[in-house]
Parts: sequence; C-alpha cells; structure tokens
Amino acid sequence: MFSYLPQRNIALFLVMIMVSGPISGCIGAENKNLDINDLIVDVDIMQGGFFQEVEFKATTKMSVFIPYLLIDPETGFVQNSTVIDLTIGEIIDISILAPPRINEMIFMIGDINREFWPIRDQHESWNTWLINSGPDGDFGNGIKRSGPENNTTFDTVSPSKITGGFVIIKSILVERIQSTSIGEGGVHSTGIVNGKVVYDRLYEITDPTDTFDIIDGKNGYYDRWAGQGNTAYEDAAMYLIDELSSFGLEVKTHRFEFTDIVGTQNPEAYNICAYKWGEEIINEWLVFGAHFDIAPPANAVLLDPHITGERTYGTRVGAYDNTAGTSMVLETAKALAEFDSRRTMVFCLWSGEEGGKRGSDYWTEYYVKEDNPEVTVTNYINLDMAGVNWPGGGGAPHGDPDPNIDEDGYPKDEEIWPMRVYIGPGPNHDMLDQPEMIGLSNWIGSDSLGLEKQMGTLVGTNYSSDTWKTNVWLDMDRPEIIVYEDTTARSDHASFQDNLGTVTIGFGGLVDGYWCYHQTCDTLEEMENWMDTMGKNYGDENTGVANLANSLDMITWWALLTFFHCDEKPVLNTLN
Repeated sequence: MFSYLPQRNIALFLVMIMVSGPISGCIGAENKNLDINDLIVDVDIMQGGFFQEVEFKATTKMSVFIPYLLIDPETGFVQNSTVIDLTIGEIIDISILAPPRINEMIFMIGDINREFWPIRDQHESWNTWLINSGPDGDFGNGIKRSGPENNTTFDTVSPSKITGGFVIIKSILVERIQSTSIGEGGVHSTGIVNGKVVYDRLYEITDPTDTFDIIDGKNGYYDRWAGQGNTAYEDAAMYLIDELSSFGLEVKTHRFEFTDIVGTQNPEAYNICAYKWGEEIINEWLVFGAHFDIAPPANAVLLDPHITGERTYGTRVGAYDNTAGTSMVLETAKALAEFDSRRTMVFCLWSGEEGGKRGSDYWTEYYVKEDNPEVTVTNYINLDMAGVNWPGGGGAPHGDPDPNIDEDGYPKDEEIWPMRVYIGPGPNHDMLDQPEMIGLSNWIGSDSLGLEKQMGTLVGTNYSSDTWKTNVWLDMDRPEIIVYEDTTARSDHASFQDNLGTVTIGFGGLVDGYWCYHQTCDTLEEMENWMDTMGKNYGDENTGVANLANSLDMITWWALLTFFHCDEKPVLNTLN
C-alpha cells in the first residue's frame, strides 16, 4: 500500500480533462489507443458502505488503477488499492468497498503494464483532484505499482514522485440505501457499520424505562461505577461478555486487584476484551478500546444542573461519556468478526478510566508488557465521548444555565468545539511527531467520508503550548473537524502511548464545553437535544436523532477504515 505523506517538488505535467459524464474523461495528452468505453464495468451504481463484486472487462488491452479498499480472494484480507491488467475480452471480478459517504468513485485507465499512476493529495477528494488538474495544473503525488506481497493475489502500490502522466478517468455513482426515514437516521442506516445501528445500541444500554431490576431499576445498564466491586458494573460486564461472545469472538475478562495495608484484596479494574486471532502475525495486536465505566457521584444525591443551575459531579447513565464509545466498539467488533485479518484484532471495554485510566493502564502494563512480552500492539484506536459535535452541536435548545450559551440557546462562537481526531504520542505542539497517522486520517476523511471541506489539520507553530489548539483553530476559521496531535492524553490512549510506545488515534467531541459532561443529565435525550438543528440551520429533516446518527456513523467508519489500513501496514512510532 502507499503511504499518506504529502510529496513535494515533483515535476509539472500538462493536463487536459475531456469530460464525459460526471467526472469521467482523460487527463494528460491525447492517447488514441484508449477510450473511456474500452473499459466495461458491470455496475452503474455502487452501494455505499458495502463490499461489492465488480466485474471489469476490456475491449482492448489496458491497465486499471483501483484506488479503494478491496478483498483479496485468496486470503480474505482487505487490501488498499491495486492495479490490474486486462487483455482483450478478459474479465476480472474484484470485491471493492464503495465509500460510505460520497456520491462517486473513480477508476483510472492506462496502457497495459503501466507502472506509475497519479494520486490525490491526502487533504483532497478525488473530485477536487480532478478539478485542480487543469491545463496548467500539477498532478502532485504519484504511486508505483509493485508485484503481489506476502502471498497476496493482487499487485500492491507504494509512493512515488513519478505520476506517469496521461490517465483516463471512469466514474461510478455511489448510493447509500436507507432502512428507515431520514428523521430517524435513515441516511446513515446501512453498511457493514452504520450510525443508526450504533444509535440503537446506545439506546439499548441507556434505556431509561423503569423495571423491577433490583440492581439499577432500569431496562438499560445504569450506575456503572467501576473499581469497587460494584454490582451494577458486574451486571453490565455480563452483558458485554454475552454480546461479544455472540459475535464469535474469544472473550477474556481481565481483573486486576490491589492489596491494602491490612492484606485485603480489593478490585481495582475489570476489563472485558474480545479476541480474533490473526491469520499471519498472531502476536501483533491491533486494539479498539472504549471505557465502559461512568463518572461516580461525588455526593449521595445526584442533582440535575438544568434544575439547580450548578454543576456537581457524577452520573447514572453516561450516555456521552462513554456509552457512545462503547456502542461503537461493540458494533465495530460485530462487523469485523466477519473478516479475516493479518494481525490479531482485540476489542476492549475498559473499567476505571474515570478513576485514572486504571483498566487500560493495568492491561497494557501487566497483561501485555509483563505476561505477554512477545506481543506488540501495533496501533490503538480509542473511542471516548463521541457524537456531540458536527453536524449538530447547536446547543441544548431547552437553554442550559451555562454562561457559554447565548440567549438563543446556542454556544457562543468561541465555545463551539469541533469533532476531534487526536493522534499521539505527540509531545511537540509546534511540529508533527506522527505525520503518517496524520496523513492516513486526512486521506480517509477527505474522500471516503466526504469531509474535505470541514477538515483542518492543527499544528501550533508560533503559539504557546497552552493555547495553540484554540488559537490555531480560531485562526483557521474554526474547521468543524480537526485532525491534530494531542500533547495531553486524557483518556485510555495514554496507557498505550506511555506503557507500550504505540501510535494511537482517538475520536471524540466536546469535553469541558458540554454542560452535561460528568453530570446526571448525561443522557441520550440530552445528546439528541444538543444535536437537534431542525428548523435552525439545515432544514426540518435534521433532527437530533438524524444528526446524532450522522456523527456516530462518521466516527465509526473512520475507526473501521483506519483498522483496515493498519492491518495491512501498521503505523509505527517515529519517536522510537
């Protein structure tokens, strides 16, 4: 696969686009030996969010560059991009993942046995790349075709400063079907993962319906305060074990205890992890994680800040922090359990995060580092506090007593925080310490997720270490989604960085700017209220449920696509 680092100082190429269809046509000098109709693709519309069999047939000999994730038919592994050769009348079938959140995908056509091809920049979509490749444009980046690696069926590609010049572009429409109405999250309700199913999982765990359950009195799993043998947490852990086991994964519980001054064993952390062992490199682990515990109450009585006007500490529900992340890990585990992988997949629900990342800290330090020293955790994906961010985040419409909320119920401009993609370890705020993971995140977000116009990458040059994130964000006109290296790790990814030196990527929304952060009002209803922009910004179809499903969909897909890329080629720590 190719890297995601931008490449500079490469030769200029004259470009000509001859449009034939939405974005179909030729780039470069005229080539009379090839025509767009020489490649026959047997599908007119790809179903977004699914792997789909595509038949390629040639009426003349050619090569075709497929710049998308695909499945190797021999190994079952997901591979990033390939180039195929077709002779006259030859047919090749390939299972390709249609990007979940865009309307078109492209294939490039070139001369038979072609070695070099142009490629888009990590920050731009294929559409923008085509527009920018005008008569005086610069192709920018290139890739070089290589033979199959590690017993793969298809050729692989790697970065190059050579683009190869002329290509013909053939575009295919992408349509994501709906399983329910738009207002109920239908736009993001299908695919191998999707925001609607994550929303449904989030509702299940936080279901407020009263029951005769003696543990928490609710249909959902409330009162998940961890670290002291809490029966509500133990009950919820059994739910996790049952669900992960039903996916066909091997579930292990990891309990860590400490001995107090009088010799009594006390429970300190209780993690639930599910494993699907790698087919090729079993001792390299790629880990998804989210903490399942919630903020314990500081006082015997939990008070609603909407009523009292003052924030305290603690919650019974923890919908945003962190049932949302838990739900995404569960649905990602369910989807990935159907795939074979080169490396071992591990899906962990941590305890003790609210008390100082105890669950993930003990798991990395003792279970991995001491008990399994032969294991390398190649990358870690953290899901914590996701969903309250773009495209909603207009502020709770019922009017929180928050000084950062204006009279119309919206957060003041300087307090509207974006959705965050945070990467590390990144100790230096004024430079990128992990540029390849930054590049991969931008590559995924700018095209497959349709976020090119919303994204910005933050680097704090010429800013203080304390204020750079806010100041750079403001200077960039407040991009709605930021990719950056976080110099302070406030969640479980810190354990992987500190104990194992693993490159991590995390996804989250508002933290301290969210009125119900660590409050009894951290409920699904509150998340929906916060995300409700119906009749305000986007039209009557953008309900809180629809926007929340959209946000959960975006983040879950980002995590899943990152996994597929890192299973093929891990992103290793440049600081080691």
